[in-house]
Amino acid sequence: MNRQELIEQIQKKKSFLCIGLDVDLDKIPPHLLTKEDPIFEFNKQIIDATHYLAVAYKPNTAFYEAYGIKGWKALEKTINYINTNYPEIFTIADAKRGDIGNTSTMYAKAFFEDLNFDSVTVAPYMGSDSVEPFLAFKNKTTILLALTSNKGGLDFQGLKTDKQEIYKEVLETALTWKNSENLMFVVGATKAEYFEEIRKIVPNHFLLVPGVGAQGGNLQDVCNYGLNKDCGLLINSSRGIIYAKKDENFAKSAQKEALKLQQQMEQILNENN
Repeated sequence: MNRQELIEQIQKKKSFLCIGLDVDLDKIPPHLLTKEDPIFEFNKQIIDATHYLAVAYKPNTAFYEAYGIKGWKALEKTINYINTNYPEIFTIADAKRGDIGNTSTMYAKAFFEDLNFDSVTVAPYMGSDSVEPFLAFKNKTTILLALTSNKGGLDFQGLKTDKQEIYKEVLETALTWKNSENLMFVVGATKAEYFEEIRKIVPNHFLLVPGVGAQGGNLQDVCNYGLNKDCGLLINSSRGIIYAKKDENFAKSAQKEALKLQQQMEQILNENN
């Protein structure tokens, strides 16, 4: 999926919602544990109930890798299910990879070719030669960690160089890399006051914004500073949607929570048109 196709989906659905598929077997409804593949069954029901409200799904690969080969197979089944049944959905492998050239190329092949994700999250710490192998893939998106939503995010990202904070250096430097038009950036919703400065550096790129909902980020605050002419935001909610209830009607409850966010997004988009 390319950028224009994503923009068209946002306009069609009046939504810029990304749903995080972070499956913890201790948190899913107990009746699913009797299924042959409870992780995939949980994801399938969430996806079927919410696909018309969301423009993206973001499985965090750690929640699959933790269960070994069974978890990895569940991830493969999940991405195949989305690509087959809802090909208009933008898919994000939240893997936070990043290593020297040849290794990054193999990571990219794993997520872009084997699993056929549209995008993957990448850590920038090792610099250009660790990121450009991801950017080389046509019609694929590399989502670079810039300013994360976690408590310790500013331990390093907020440190100042002679010129400015490191996260700003990351943004500016990344724009000089080959195929930088294929970049998105992760900016946490809990850092809403930073969006105005970030938009001065990357006015046109999409931002993936975790932290709305369970982590305390505010949708309106993010949009006040982060929206651009193409929307330019993917707002992720994971726990607040997928774990809304733990009974047999869990998917319906997830749908209701997703609908609440989508309706807020529709209102914001209408106000900014």
